[in-house]
Amino acid sequence: MRADARRNLDKIVVAAAEVMAEHGVGVPMEAVARRAGVGVGTLYRRFPDRNALIVAVGDHYVHTMAQALDEAARRTRDAWSAVREFVSWASEPGRAALATALAELPQEAIADRAEFARAREQWVRQLGDLVGRAQAEGSMRTDVGVGDLIHLLNVFTCHPGTLPEPVAADPGRYLRLMLDGMTAAAATYALPG
Repeated sequence: MRADARRNLDKIVVAAAEVMAEHGVGVPMEAVARRAGVGVGTLYRRFPDRNALIVAVGDHYVHTMAQALDEAARRTRDAWSAVREFVSWASEPGRAALATALAELPQEAIADRAEFARAREQWVRQLGDLVGRAQAEGSMRTDVGVGDLIHLLNVFTCHPGTLPEPVAADPGRYLRLMLDGMTAAAATYALPG
């Protein structure tokens, strides 16, 4: 692929992620083209239909998760700080809105995508490594794991509509409270499971 074609492709996917975060996956393709600064014809040459674009946005999303974990691990002094930074990053309103929009996708749209599965496995493995390090450092409870963090992110980012009031009014506050409950110092008894 030529460099200019690659740039257009990247611009379209990033723009689509932004617009879908703001308006959902059903946003008009023209709005995506406008945000990307390309013509509608260029968009349709790269993505013949909405599903192709949504799949590309899903791939982009899971790759950014892995990149964010790398950056958090590089910037912080310890693994628990990196975990907290990543969870905060993933739950920022625009990113959470994109996660919500992608959660509405039919599972078959992404289930058989090998690239998506590889990228998802990568960021889950990276998060698992950080959790293991945080536990070894003594800063994170040993009776919670990567699955607990993923479920927490899933509730707060993919399904915020299921949160009861007042949690829905200030999800960041409650997410921080839940993270604080995962610290080693907060462990007053062992959790089952």
